[in-house]
Amino acid sequence: MKNYVSASILSADMLNLESEIKKLEQNSIDMVHFDVMDGVFVDNITYGLPILKSIRKITDMCLDVHLMIINPLKYIEGFADFGADIITFHIESESDVMQTINAIHKKGIKAALAIKPMTPAEKVYEYLPYLDMVLVMTVEPGFGGQKFIESTVEKIEKLKAKIKELGLDTDIQVDGGIDDKTSVIVKNAGANVLVSGSYLFKSENMKNAAMMMREDKCSIK
Repeated sequence: MKNYVSASILSADMLNLESEIKKLEQNSIDMVHFDVMDGVFVDNITYGLPILKSIRKITDMCLDVHLMIINPLKYIEGFADFGADIITFHIESESDVMQTINAIHKKGIKAALAIKPMTPAEKVYEYLPYLDMVLVMTVEPGFGGQKFIESTVEKIEKLKAKIKELGLDTDIQVDGGIDDKTSVIVKNAGANVLVSGSYLFKSENMKNAAMMMREDKCSIK
């Protein structure tokens, strides 16, 4: 499967967000990863609908919205109407999983389900036929710049094996501590959508940094 790089704007300069988005366009980044946190599901608060709407006005990039909120179902319509191309929500949230997946697809966009590092991969299996993507959190959600949790690699491998067993082409996304080194590890495990914040925005050459992450240096079984 093709590898994609999704840049987490949690690490961007929020005072100059338009120029940061243009930088992503100029450096061949595939997606904008938009982290939404409500201060309840995770211990942090970020941005929401007005910022997404503003970003949608200035770019045609794929907007990859990750809802780290307690009741994602309530907000699906709003995020879809304001420009999301993909909406990811957490299996650990309080919303009914199938209702939320159906609500996303009803808006004509892609649906993804996220799991925290301590949530077993098996929890997702029953939903795989209905999903476009699964997000494996490789750090605890809530804050950027955390260290990659190596124990999450086995979870990626399990999900990849189950997706293959079911004859699906579901993407596997990873988020947390992803750089040129950990990207090789997760790609070998089966991931193909790589979220990165600090590594990309702090790099001297973002295009080369993304290219190193995206390169198919692995042999997925």
